Amino acid sequence: MSHRKSTLMLPEVENLRRRSTADSSENCMDAEHHQRFPRQQIQNDRLCVGLQHPELGTAGTPSPDASAHHFCHYTPKCFLAVHRGCHNHSGRSTSSQYGDEGWHEATTKTTIRCENEVEAHREANNYKFGFRKWKGNVTEKPMEDRSEIIKELYSDLSVVKPREGSVVSFGNIVYVILFGWWISLIYFLICPVMFLTIIGAPYGKLCWRMAGYFIWPFGKSVEKARDVVKSSNLKPPKIEVIPEEGDAEDNRDLARDKDVAPLLVSSPLPVLIPVREPPARKTSNHWCHISTYIWLLLGCPVLAVVHSLACVLSWLLVFAIPVSKMNARTLTTVLFMAPEDVEIHSLEKTPTCETRVILCCYQAFNVYYYKYTVHGINIFALNLLPLVLINLIIGYTDREHNYCSTETKFAIAITSIIPLSYYIGMGIASISAQSNFAVGAVVNATFGSITEITFYITALLQGYHAGTKCYEEIVKAALTGTILGCILFIPGICMIIGGIKHREQRFNSRSAGVSSALLFISIGGVFAPTLFSKTFGSLVCENCSNAGNSSVSFICKDCHYDSRQTEQQSILSHTEPLVYTISLFLPAAYLIGLIFTLKTHSHIYDIHISEGQGGHAHGQYTKEGHHVVHWSRWKALAVLIVATALMACCADLSTENIQPILTHSSVSQYFIGVTVLAMVPEIPEIVNGIQFALQNNISLSLEVGSCIAVQVCMIQIPLLILFNAFYDVGFVLVFSDIHLWASIFSVIVVNYIFMDGKCDYFQGTALVVVYLILLALYFFAPSPRSC
Repeated sequence: MSHRKSTLMLPEVENLRRRSTADSSENCMDAEHHQRFPRQQIQNDRLCVGLQHPELGTAGTPSPDASAHHFCHYTPKCFLAVHRGCHNHSGRSTSSQYGDEGWHEATTKTTIRCENEVEAHREANNYKFGFRKWKGNVTEKPMEDRSEIIKELYSDLSVVKPREGSVVSFGNIVYVILFGWWISLIYFLICPVMFLTIIGAPYGKLCWRMAGYFIWPFGKSVEKARDVVKSSNLKPPKIEVIPEEGDAEDNRDLARDKDVAPLLVSSPLPVLIPVREPPARKTSNHWCHISTYIWLLLGCPVLAVVHSLACVLSWLLVFAIPVSKMNARTLTTVLFMAPEDVEIHSLEKTPTCETRVILCCYQAFNVYYYKYTVHGINIFALNLLPLVLINLIIGYTDREHNYCSTETKFAIAITSIIPLSYYIGMGIASISAQSNFAVGAVVNATFGSITEITFYITALLQGYHAGTKCYEEIVKAALTGTILGCILFIPGICMIIGGIKHREQRFNSRSAGVSSALLFISIGGVFAPTLFSKTFGSLVCENCSNAGNSSVSFICKDCHYDSRQTEQQSILSHTEPLVYTISLFLPAAYLIGLIFTLKTHSHIYDIHISEGQGGHAHGQYTKEGHHVVHWSRWKALAVLIVATALMACCADLSTENIQPILTHSSVSQYFIGVTVLAMVPEIPEIVNGIQFALQNNISLSLEVGSCIAVQVCMIQIPLLILFNAFYDVGFVLVFSDIHLWASIFSVIVVNYIFMDGKCDYFQGTALVVVYLILLALYFFAPSPRSC
């Protein structure tokens, strides 16, 4: 009967199983969405940024009324999707609004989560046309949310962690060669000095032990003797056994049987074992000893200098920051401890848990320290900042070049521009992320090109006061070099690095097409006066001869078109009005591009800010998990102003010290302008583009270069023309033939590469090779006639 009953229940069980499977399949998206975005459903200030790819669908866009509470007024259309096969319904709303083409162009999306509202605003600004692309965070990320690799970078070497493997590594051996032997040698030399004083013998023993420690500090720990308590002296904690509910009946049975238990059977009785209390921590009185002051007089000053030097050198090497932390901890703590309190132990066995010590180091070098930041400032930009001060001191005090050569001054001045460009970029990103669209647009338009404009204006002024046209040619070479580098080298190197890691990357071909169209307009407008001068200018030759033979045609050298040889009326009535007209059309085209990409056709850009009503302002927050801004708006504005003033000084010193290089160098002045003067200020942008490519966000990598090239043609060159109109420095918008054809050829190549919306390392290699070919062309080209 029981068998029959179980048999009859099998179909019902099968039906229930099928029904539950169907229900779970219908609710898969809700459960998965809740699992993927648990914090979004709980916290309203959690924002997400989604990257729309050109070949997957988009989710429905919110209505203007629904998005009216957004913190950014000109926020692009919202596209947030999780890539699953059952998302076809989300694409229909977009298809109905933008057509089948819009649906086809947005089928691959990547979801990016932002920690807070400010970071979401920064991500949104990255996708806005005309805004500088910024990779670094402008808010402080909680340490508990970071990876273990990043946590290791910020450790203070006071924790003994479980570790597997040997401490013998290449970096640790390099430490012995660079630092370990001479630090240990100083301790060995101070050791007999302290023994000779007799009173300072305890410190002599300390020097002996520290010498052995610093020659190989890995796998050893420096501890304080009074903090070390033997395990036999520890008092065991009181343990109270609480019976479970299931054992209550058994306990009652034992209590009931207690009366009938035999009398001779021993019952368990609690036994009190006296445990000695740990010794009380005594206050150190080594400051009352004469030996301490002998140590402070003879040993400590020398070791302070040694550890300070090692700390600074290892910090400047960046990847050896653990060595810097180790020397800093020794300088501030170990040297001022009582010698009997310092104990050095060898960690032969791996500890099972983390314990606190004074100093413990396992590795001297860590390659991930390029990510290390101090108050949001990258370690490389922080280390290069003292170079700016050195540049100002040497540049303005040693006018006669008595202590430093001109070439060295120029190298220091041009390198000082790199950290200043970084600070300007971070200041722009900080203000834009904490402000509305209007303020962000004004800040980007004002300070976005301040680095290049400052250098160009100072160079033109230097050439005007020196009475030479060589500086004007250098400025034109720098302008052309920036265009070539931004449309060839930056996208090319990003494609190579991103393609090696991700094999093939896709980008929004529609947004890239907008940038390409603006590049064509820019190049056509900038070089229109050059084509005009070649059409209506006079052909001038420096030297023509036929060697006295009438049967041989004339041989002319150094022939070029010169509009200055034509009638003066033609120059005044045609060339100058053409230049001023173009200087009006180019910014107008740039403004139209802004309206097109930010207002009327913002859906072509892959950016989404989710519906979140973050009720927090853009200030600094406290411990409840909210964000803390590295730089407030006023601090960022102050940094922008100071960095701009310092940039003007560095640009002035670089142009002042470049004259001997231009006159005595065997390298073409074209090459100097196209490479050094054009690409050095763009190094932070190159780094940002590479970081975007490594994160498989090649769209922003390509936008980095295109945005700079468009700004050079549509903002910087019109500003130079406007400056020349008010203060005539002789700047004429007529370029050499080499600049003309190199720029046109580069734009054609880039547009061919951007046609299919996908890239790999081969296409990046093609762009870089074209760029190197053009650099070789500039390298072997003769110098300008004015130089």
